[in-house]
Amino acid sequence: MYEIKKQIYLYLTKNQKASLCRFLRALVKKSPELSCDEIYEKFIEDEKYYLEIDNSRFEFIADYIEDNSFIKDSKLFIQECIKYYNYKKKQEPIIQAQKEFEKQKRKFLQEVKMSKDAPTKKQLYYYEKLCKKYNLEKKELSSKLEARNEIDKIIQEHSQIGIIQQDLI
Repeated sequence: MYEIKKQIYLYLTKNQKASLCRFLRALVKKSPELSCDEIYEKFIEDEKYYLEIDNSRFEFIADYIEDNSFIKDSKLFIQECIKYYNYKKKQEPIIQAQKEFEKQKRKFLQEVKMSKDAPTKKQLYYYEKLCKKYNLEKKELSSKLEARNEIDKIIQEHSQIGIIQQDLI
């Protein structure tokens, strides 16, 4: 699409070209079910209406709106936008899988780091309080990861016991 942008609308200024391309691209994104010709006709219809009431976003295209090169350039750009969005739509599952993989990778690396660090004072204090509350034997905790896992295990076990006791009542 970016190569096509360099080849079209050579008679417009850089800013005019950029704003027109941005608008056409947004129009394609907003109406993915329409064909190239339908999107172009919708664009031209709207622009002619806005030019008639002297409220056009693109006053500079008034001279070119009937020009064959403008029509050809516009349709070419719209076709490229449609291809771009279709490609992007097909790539969505791959991108989501890649994001999920990166998320799991970050989680794994965080756990590796936690396994090498000593437990914090807060973790040790909280673990002691849980052991005291539930009359459990204390273990020697060697890492943040181990402390987190032990605390989670105690909380899980005793929250399930609480649920079972409520069901019996």
